[in-house]
This record gives sequence, structure tokens and C-alpha cells, in this order.
Amino acid sequence: MAFRMLVPTLATALLAFTALGTAALSALAAPMHGIAMQGEPKLPADFPHFPFVNPDAPQGGTMHYGVFGTFDNLSPIIVRGATTTARGIWADPEYGNLVFEPLMQRSPDEPFTLYGLLAESVETDDARTFVEFTLDPRAKFSDGRPVTVEDVLFTTDMMKQIGIVRPQYTAWLQKVDRIEKVGERGVRFTFNDKADRELPLLLAGLPVLPEHGFDRATFERTTLEPLIGSGPYVIDKVEPGQRITYRRNPDYWARDLPVKRGVDNYDRIVIEYFRDASAQFEAFQKGLYYVFPEGSPRHWQSAYDFPAVRDGRVVKETFQTGKPAGTYGFFFNTRRPVFQDRAVRSALGLLFDFEWANKNLYFGAYKRVTSFFENSELSSVGKPASEAEKALLAPFPDAVTPEVMAGTWRPAVSDGSGSDRRLLRQAVEQLKQAGYSFAGGKMVGPGGQPLAFEILAQNADQARIAQGFAGTLSRIGVGVNIRQVDDAQYQLRKQGFDYDMLMSSFTSSLSPGAEQRGRWGSGARDANGSFNFAGTAEPAIDALIDAMTQARSREDFVAAVRAYDRVLISGQYIVPLFYIPDQWLARWSFIKHPEVTPLTGYYLPSFWRESTSE
Repeated sequence: MAFRMLVPTLATALLAFTALGTAALSALAAPMHGIAMQGEPKLPADFPHFPFVNPDAPQGGTMHYGVFGTFDNLSPIIVRGATTTARGIWADPEYGNLVFEPLMQRSPDEPFTLYGLLAESVETDDARTFVEFTLDPRAKFSDGRPVTVEDVLFTTDMMKQIGIVRPQYTAWLQKVDRIEKVGERGVRFTFNDKADRELPLLLAGLPVLPEHGFDRATFERTTLEPLIGSGPYVIDKVEPGQRITYRRNPDYWARDLPVKRGVDNYDRIVIEYFRDASAQFEAFQKGLYYVFPEGSPRHWQSAYDFPAVRDGRVVKETFQTGKPAGTYGFFFNTRRPVFQDRAVRSALGLLFDFEWANKNLYFGAYKRVTSFFENSELSSVGKPASEAEKALLAPFPDAVTPEVMAGTWRPAVSDGSGSDRRLLRQAVEQLKQAGYSFAGGKMVGPGGQPLAFEILAQNADQARIAQGFAGTLSRIGVGVNIRQVDDAQYQLRKQGFDYDMLMSSFTSSLSPGAEQRGRWGSGARDANGSFNFAGTAEPAIDALIDAMTQARSREDFVAAVRAYDRVLISGQYIVPLFYIPDQWLARWSFIKHPEVTPLTGYYLPSFWRESTSE
């Protein structure tokens, strides 16, 4: 009798436990309005608009932008023509997503948080083993056809095509075990064991292409035919290499969504292309386009004495930003034998005279880059390694030098003379310890080969900086040839790693993650077109990128990034150059912007034209 009573009791308990477990799992995987890399989104589900926009901004008029370069392609995700795709269509760092849209919209006011756009909600579990997006039923393309799960499946299917689309997309999708339609509007990505905690956010940022707007057989080809998207603008006119004109879609489906209020304020956007930097700035002076992001202290100080500035029609502004300064420097190509010895790279790095260049060429406006996450809490410089960092670095005892581990390392500081004898002697001594010696006025290696290399320059400004560096190196017998090439040749050589050294830069964010694999990871070392300019393939780098992308708390994330920073600094992969701590922007006075600046700096999509008359 007791046994018979026990059976239903166990069954009842099991059912209760199962129900509790199901409820717990549901709580962990409840649909959300947004998703953050760590923690929760800052804005609640019912937020009316982003806090850094003017929701009542005037609508209308034409915005003219001006850019340097050319274009011969409108398809923004394919490898072919990637460096000459028209600006603004998709994932433009300044102009946003005018034609194609992502599933979710990233907020420039948070380290890494996305809110609903094409997808009205997102769902994942605590371990982030999957992500599921539910499409907004209102979402539609500019031709009036609805955005469907089939369009998402088509997009991801095409993005799996290695060698056809840009490598980061295929890399992300290689971490997905399967993609399934869920109901009428849901799409679920289930991950494999290669996935990390960043993957749901990366997939949330994927564009959605209309299946009916592309031919699979010709998908990889460049095109100048206007494409169909779901974004706020349609491509109105294409003049290859000269300009592209966008026209506001009057039936844009998302204009009343919280993430879209106060942005996309123009009726038309025209992007003008210039082949010459001087002609580009002259066009701005004449009012042929309306905003000019400035990156040169010399230019900022000396080039704005023209009538429109003097009478107030052009305004110079400085914006504060909370994001890390970008990485900028001379990149050693460690694929080349001359740069495979870290001691050699360290010695050469001593001889870029920042103090002289900053004083004599740049009005003292620059600061020296010391960290790969400069000007943020993610920088390791000046901070001794924490216990958490030491634990992460323990498997790689030789990856970080003692002074970098202690937080005492700094780039060499010269006396500003342009010929600091102390640093010249120090560099020579380090090279001697690496097996080099003087012979016939040249620095010669152990095999009798002179220490010499070429610096690849993209423009006259880069060549000028390189000449200063080369001049100092020549004082210790190091031969440097500077080769300035046109943009097309430069891109070709950079994509094929056909250089000894080049000057380049990386943008930085408060949430570095999977993009670091393309810049420094082993898998990108031999992938043509990757951003691994230095040719790094180090287990410590790969492990710390994994630690960054798997971190669940902000504290663990910061520790992983700082440890990663120490490894990159210790590797001496670049000769660090300089950065401007603020953002500079010149604009014609009828172009206005909100009073609040988001975390990452000024946000051009939130600007508007005061007078909408042409």
C-alpha cells in the first residue's frame, strides 16, 4: 500500500520538477527587445527613442557628403570590389545603413548593445548556445514585398560561400550548426562548439538581403544596378566613380520605430567622390558638400582661414568621445624574414621620434599611442597585471615582457631633437645583441645581409611620416626605401601582404571581440584580404581572443582585454604612432546636430538640415 502511494507521489514530483525546469529555461530564454554583450541593455523595452537624438528634428532637404576615392560596385558584402563599393549602402562607419538593414540596430551610446529593427525581438539562453530572432511583421523591402524568414535563410546561405563574400561573414556562420525557420516569423541559429558569447550579437548585425532581388548564379559579381533593400533610402542615381544619390523611401516601414526616430532626416543624400585630397577640401570650402571630418592637426590649425569660416557660415567643432583611440602605426610584416625577430622589431621601434614630429609637424596636438585600447579602461598601460590577468597569461610565460606585465612599459621618449643619441645607442646595442654589426656604414645581419626594408605608403602624408622615420634609421645604417603607390595598387598589395612594412590603422571599440581574430588571429595570417597585417600566429593571442569573447561579466572581460593588450604590446608588432584625443568636424552652419553626443562620438545619421530649401 505504501508502495502504491509512493508511485503517484514520485510522478507528481517529477512533473513538478519538469514544469519548474521548463519555466526556468523559459525565463532564461525569454524574448527580449535588445541584447548586450555583457549584462542587460541600458534602455527599457518601451524606450521612445535613443537619448542622443532629437526626435523632433526637421525633415527634408539634401545632404551632400564628400569622400576621397572612387567606386565601381554597389554590392556591399562580396569580396570582389570590396575596396571600391559605394559608400552608404551598408555598414558605413559614418553614414550608417541607407539601403540594407540588420536584424537589430547597434546603439552608439553603449559598448555593444543592439535593439530591435527587422527583428522585433531576440531570444537566447544563458550559455548562448543559440539565438532566435522574430521578424517584425511590418518589415518590408522598398518594392513593397515583406521581409521574410526565407530572405534571412537566403542571406545566410549566400554568406557561407567562402571566397565570394567578405571573410568575417563566413567565419561567423562556420560557428553555426544549423539555421531553422520557427513558425511564420522566427529564425533560430543553433551553435556548434566553435561559438562564443559574441556570436548572437554578430548575427543580430547581419544584413538581410531580398531573395527576389539577387540571382544566385551572379551573386559574386560586382554590379552598378541599384539594389533593393529595406532601409530608409533607395538608390536614385549612380554615376560610377563620381557620385551616388540616395532618395528617401516615402513608404519606409520603420520610420516610427524607437531606433529610427530622429535619424535619417534628409530627403536626399548625395555622396560626391574626389580623386585628390586637395580638390576634396576645396569643394568643401565652396559648399559643394557640407561636413568635413578632420584628422590632421596641421590642416585643422592652418587650412580654415577662408571666408565661410571667418563669417560663420562654416563652423569648426570639437567632440568628446568615450571609445578607445584607434590603433595607428607602422606594421611590421612578420612573414618577412627581416622582421621575424622580436628584438629587431623592438630596436627599430625605438627610433620613431614622436616628440620631434609632434612639435614640428603637428602643433603638439597629438598624443602617442601606447596601448591597442588607448584612452580607455581596457588599456593595460600604467596598470600592473591583476591576478585574473596573470591566471589567463600563465600558460604563456614568454608572451609578455616583465615591464609590460608590471605596467611600467612606455614607448621610447626622445629629447625632441630629431637625433637623440641615447636612443640611437640603445637601438644599436639591441641590434648587436640580436647578431647585427656595422660593415661599410651599414647594419649587417648574421648572414651578411644588410638590414634594409621598404615602407609602402598610400599617400603623401604617409610618405612624409615614413621619411622622418627612415631618416633616423639611416643614422644607424638601416636602409629604408619608401614606395608610394596609387590606391588600387596599394589595396592589391595590402590584400596580398606584399609589403615589408606599411602604415595602417584599426578602429577600436569598448567591446573588442571576434573582429580581433581577423586582425591578429592565427586563422587570418594566410587569408588574403584579411586584416592581419602583421602576420601574427601566436597561441597566446588566440587564447585571449577566446577569453574576451567568452567573458560573461564586465570584470572578466576587462581582465581578458588587458591581458591581450599586454601580449600585443610585448610582441612589438607595430611602431606606435599617434592619435587625436578628440573628434574634429567642420560643417556648414545650416547642418545641425543634437545637443547630446553619444558614447562613441558624433553620429552623422542624427544630423539634420536647418533650411530644407535647396
